[in-house]
Formats: sequence, C-alpha cells, structure tokens
Amino acid sequence: MTQTIQRPAFLRTLLASAALAGALAAGGAAAQGYSGPSTNPATATQQQGYAGPSSIKVISVKELTATGRDDQKAILRGRIVSHDGDDHYTFDDGTGQIRVDIDDDDFPVGVKIDDKTQVELHGELGKGRRGVEFEVDEIRVIQ
Repeated sequence: MTQTIQRPAFLRTLLASAALAGALAAGGAAAQGYSGPSTNPATATQQQGYAGPSSIKVISVKELTATGRDDQKAILRGRIVSHDGDDHYTFDDGTGQIRVDIDDDDFPVGVKIDDKTQVELHGELGKGRRGVEFEVDEIRVIQ
C-alpha cells in the first residue's frame, strides 16, 4: 500500500507567504520612476544599449503630431515636465507637448530625472481611442 505524506496547511501557507514577501521585496528594490531610483553614485550603473547612429530621425513634437502616422518610430529631445499618474507623463520640446507612456523599467538605473533634465526619448507614436501618445522604449539623458 502506498502512503502519501501531506504537508500541513500551515506549512503551505508559510511557504506561499515567504515567496510573496520575496517577490514584493525584489520588486520594491528594483522600482524606479520619474525622479530616479537613487542619486547614490555607488549604486548607479551606466546606461546600456547601442549608442551609435540611427536611421530613426529626431523629430519635433509639433512635426510628429501634425504629420506622424500610427506606429511611426521616432526620437524626441526635450524634457519630461510632469508625471500625470501611472505610466503617463507630459513631454515638452519647446515646439509643443505630448503625452508619453513610460514604464518604470525604461528609466535609466541610478539617474535622477526631473523636469529640468534634458532627455532623448526613443519610441513610437500611438494613435488610438485615448488620443495621441508617444510610447517610450528607451530614455537617454542628454549631457
């Protein structure tokens, strides 16, 4: 006769709680945002990725909103001037403003970004039910 050993319910609950706590702690440690995760140079890392020339052109907000097509890849240069909740921000390049969608993990690690920081946003134009929005894939700080 085969005998199965069942773990007590409290042990399963304990293991599930420990796993959840670990996941939350890891997520909290990696959280980033508009003002940057840290200004401590000891924890800052360099931005990674290709930094050479691109066939995708730098375009102004005014030109992109006037003539851009849905899913058009573009590069914008200017400033993120406000956080509008969740992943939504307002970007201004001096020719106009556009709503941008930036995931927390797209912000460079260890770099403080505020409304005075000049940035370069790489992404694509989105036109849909929510209106016009620039969906950011990468942020680079302009030195």
